[in-house]
Amino acid sequence: MSVPAEKILSTRINHMENAMNKVELLVPAGDMDKLKIALRFGADAVYVGGRQFGLRAAAGNFDLDQLRKAIDLTHQQGKRIYLTLNAYLRPEDLAGVDGYLEALRPLATDGYIVSDPGVLMRVKHIDPQREIHLSTQANTTNAESCRFWQRQGVERVNLARELNIDEIRQIRRGSDIGLEVFVHGAMCVAYSGRCLLSTALTGRSANEGACAQPCRWNYALVEETRPGQYFPIEEDGRGTYIMNSRDLCLLDHVPDLIEAGVDSLKIEGRMKTLYYVAAVTRIYRAAIDRYLADPANYQCDPLWIEELDKVSHRPYTTDYLPADDAAVHTEDSRYRRTHDFIGVVREVAGDRVLLEGRNRFSIGDTIELIGPQMRQVTFTVPPCQDEQGEPVAVIQPNARVWMTIPGTVAVGDLLRREKSQPGWTVAGSTSDPLEKKPI
Repeated sequence: MSVPAEKILSTRINHMENAMNKVELLVPAGDMDKLKIALRFGADAVYVGGRQFGLRAAAGNFDLDQLRKAIDLTHQQGKRIYLTLNAYLRPEDLAGVDGYLEALRPLATDGYIVSDPGVLMRVKHIDPQREIHLSTQANTTNAESCRFWQRQGVERVNLARELNIDEIRQIRRGSDIGLEVFVHGAMCVAYSGRCLLSTALTGRSANEGACAQPCRWNYALVEETRPGQYFPIEEDGRGTYIMNSRDLCLLDHVPDLIEAGVDSLKIEGRMKTLYYVAAVTRIYRAAIDRYLADPANYQCDPLWIEELDKVSHRPYTTDYLPADDAAVHTEDSRYRRTHDFIGVVREVAGDRVLLEGRNRFSIGDTIELIGPQMRQVTFTVPPCQDEQGEPVAVIQPNARVWMTIPGTVAVGDLLRREKSQPGWTVAGSTSDPLEKKPI
């Protein structure tokens, strides 16, 4: 099936208009709560997963009814929503794709994100008017590949993470397809995320959405004739983390990417917390808006870097964008964060708010409220009452309490607390519980 000339022309016009106006900030939405937060904190578009054929099987994901509601909510705000269909499929999987696409076809999703050429072909056959975006899993590294995919009906390519800024510029000069680049989030020790470790060690395929993250595990050396004797490669006795990648952070290079002609800046993290989505989205929103408002005088605000350290993360790297020799963190696989996410505002009634707890905190603690447009305020937790009006001294996870918060407050604002306060420790496990806990 050839691509209609008018569709290619439309792609070129959309790219040129976007380049002259505004780069897209594309944000993960693992469930409905996270989608609402992503839109509220500044996303131009969100990407979500359905119940089939995505690469985040353990994310919340959306059934058809939830997806319909998510689409309506996103479009009401004048924003876009893309559905991931980016798993690589086996013969037995391919049989179910047609039925799923038929069920999806009536929904007004703005595009599908695909990796597998077979899935792409089924989309073109069953839902030919749907916009198609190519996942980073397809490892696109040059303009000729972009032109090839464009001839197959792809309108946007998420470029391979191995590219540097000069190579991205060359691809832009050599093609007029939409370009998307990851700017923030977790990375894999694999080629553009196509990893075989999980399948080899656990039988769970990363390329089918069930990664067990074995690149984060603690490894040691075993000599063939000494079974059971484990020799640490690092002398600190904790093992080695030679496959443990840092987290990507390209905040400093937002102007470089925009000037290179990138159409969409993408944040990783459909399995991350609601707080992660809010905190990271508002920083990149602020950076993009400041640059577009006054490119000649743009400067990266040191506060933004400080704010990103308040989110659970591994040590940051720029990876290849400029090349970073420390892209792999060999010391440990611990998450770092300076703050805990402790609550979300559910209702506002006059000068009082109904807060839903996420982690334990107490009256007298010093905490921060954060909202969109970099709005934030620090205050001391005042006396609180439960929903029956009884005094509460300690707010437990999932508890709902009324309190007074100074300044402007809105539904969906989040609360956090610095971890250095007495009785609280910095995250030290290889699996950060806040990253795993459902929101």
